[in-house]
Amino acid sequence: MSRRLDAGSPYPLGATWDGSGVNFAVFSAHAEKIELCLFDSSGRRELERLALPECTDQVWHGYLPNARLGQQYGFRAHGPYDPHRGHRFNPHKLLLDPYARWLAGALAWSDALYGYRLGSAKHDLSYDRRDSASAMPKAVVSETVMEWGDDRPPNRPWSQTVIYEAHVRGLTMLRGDLRTPERGTFAALGHPRMIEHLVKLGITAVELLPIHAIVQDRELLARRLRNYWGYNTLGFFAPEPRYITEGGFREIRTAVRRLHEAGIELILDVVYNHTGEGSELGPTLSFRGLDNASYYRLVPGAERHCINDTGCGNTVNLSHPRVLQLVMDSLRYWVQMFHVDGFRFDLASTLGREAGGFDPGAGFFDALRQDPVLSRVKLIAEPWDIGPGGYQLGRHPPGFSEWNDRFRDDVRRFWRGDAAQRPALAARLSGSADLFDHSTRRPAASLNFVTAHDGFTLADLVAYSAKHNLANGEDNRDGHSDNHSANWGAEGPTDDAAINAQRARIRRALLATLLTANGTPMLLAGDEFGQTQGGNNNAYCQDNRTAWLDWSLAETDEGRLQIDYTARLIAARKAHPSLSAAHYLHGRSEPLPGVADIAWFDERADSLSPEAWQDIHGRRMILRRAVAINPTAVDVTLLLVNGSHEDAPFRLPAPRFAWRRLIDSAAPRAAEDPIDAEQVMVSAHSAVLIAACVQPPRGDEA
Repeated sequence: MSRRLDAGSPYPLGATWDGSGVNFAVFSAHAEKIELCLFDSSGRRELERLALPECTDQVWHGYLPNARLGQQYGFRAHGPYDPHRGHRFNPHKLLLDPYARWLAGALAWSDALYGYRLGSAKHDLSYDRRDSASAMPKAVVSETVMEWGDDRPPNRPWSQTVIYEAHVRGLTMLRGDLRTPERGTFAALGHPRMIEHLVKLGITAVELLPIHAIVQDRELLARRLRNYWGYNTLGFFAPEPRYITEGGFREIRTAVRRLHEAGIELILDVVYNHTGEGSELGPTLSFRGLDNASYYRLVPGAERHCINDTGCGNTVNLSHPRVLQLVMDSLRYWVQMFHVDGFRFDLASTLGREAGGFDPGAGFFDALRQDPVLSRVKLIAEPWDIGPGGYQLGRHPPGFSEWNDRFRDDVRRFWRGDAAQRPALAARLSGSADLFDHSTRRPAASLNFVTAHDGFTLADLVAYSAKHNLANGEDNRDGHSDNHSANWGAEGPTDDAAINAQRARIRRALLATLLTANGTPMLLAGDEFGQTQGGNNNAYCQDNRTAWLDWSLAETDEGRLQIDYTARLIAARKAHPSLSAAHYLHGRSEPLPGVADIAWFDERADSLSPEAWQDIHGRRMILRRAVAINPTAVDVTLLLVNGSHEDAPFRLPAPRFAWRRLIDSAAPRAAEDPIDAEQVMVSAHSAVLIAACVQPPRGDEA
């Protein structure tokens, strides 16, 4: 028997169960009618098609009495099919609710998913009347609240944050100590053995690559590959089903609770700049069919075409208030429903682009900064896209940390041996003040990394001079070509002991630089034990052993050594505030008499002169930092950097303190020890960290 919908409410958007029925609400400014389609529990049979009876402020809504949790549904939108004006309504296409919180079934590629007829001479100006429902996943009416008990987010200050970038699937797929069904899921992320590893390292935040439900690219599937990274969003609320076993939402909650209990925050990499519907030639899955002209930015005067500032075919139109609301609602949902501690915004320059170009005061940034929920979590920007004026490093508003690719490139160049890199390395070690020290921003605004998911792993950075991406099926054209890498004598794996020793030394020097620099450090998962991708620097489509972490490497002697070394570096960073200064150090204050908060010296302990800074062959330096711990103690550290090809003695700058050598990247097994001499031998291509805790003189002693 056919049912009817009551008027319901335009808020909240999505499907909301109240115990007696379900309210459905969906935005469309240009639709003429929207139908709710109800499906059986298998998702294969459409049971009813009911027109939403009301439209309030461009939100179509209706209430279905006696509907229950678990009901599968979709929408069909009626309106003009006029691509030249940006309208692509086609009621033959089942549409996913943009607010869907859970999905049933998978997208099955079919020509019926397109609003136009593939192969037609009229291209996207043609019209396709095939029903796409059988190929579409269905939205599922789901709970919108979850009981959290006594969970307490760590709320760790930025200055104490150490981030571990990982993929929820690739992180544990090859962990033999976990149950096979759990591997690659949130159940494995929250497993005590996984958390034990993170705690041993000293990680304070895990940043996961996108976990939103995604579209698997048709072209990749044709090449027997898959979208592994997940930068191809299907919905902004629903988690990707492959990352969850039978536990549903509770599985995510359990993982987050266990991370929080260990003092570890969870940060999500989120993709709000584009969707998986692609360009105007892409499929009609959700946003395009509901209101293409509102959800996407279209070329002015040629609205048939999408603006493509993202390189992915379309650009989400955050200038539209309802689209902005969608993104803000999604972010708050992940914080309030799943206690997420922060977000990393993919291609954030796109999110801040207004009609006149990138604007630090864009509506999206303003909305985030004033939001009582979102302004309190960690916000990270990837500060670039491919649009006009897309590179905006250092120009995002206060409250954001930014991926600092200048840190990555300058540090790589220095340790590779490029000329004239000493000033650049100095700037990066001191928190990149040249980029971020404005608008009351702090060193933590510089998110420092040497490697990330996009590029070489640390092991590959020192083993390959060129990318090796043939397995991606793009004739090695994809991925960055200029990686500032070096193979140190052989391309790829080698049995040459001298080459392997040199590679290990450079790896440790890179890690030492990352974890002793002011700013927020980010470690790529697996770099702590030598993860390799065989020289593939763009493993976006390698959902296999190429990109999955090989935990057997962590059981080798070299792997254990590097894990212990990394943990010691992180522990030293946490123990010494001068390595993670909460404010910029400018050399204008003296925590101790004659000791500026930051100072630079050469290996002879002479202050670096302007002429010395310009010496293109200069590859050695000493960085001294001093920060008051409390009124009775000052933390002083020396970082001795030798980027040359020869061992060299470094004289320690005056005054002399009770120095202790904490880390020597050339001698990773060496224990911490006191230094009695006035100079220290620093091996080639290495860094030494020295520290002292000093009591400042009392007023009558000054």
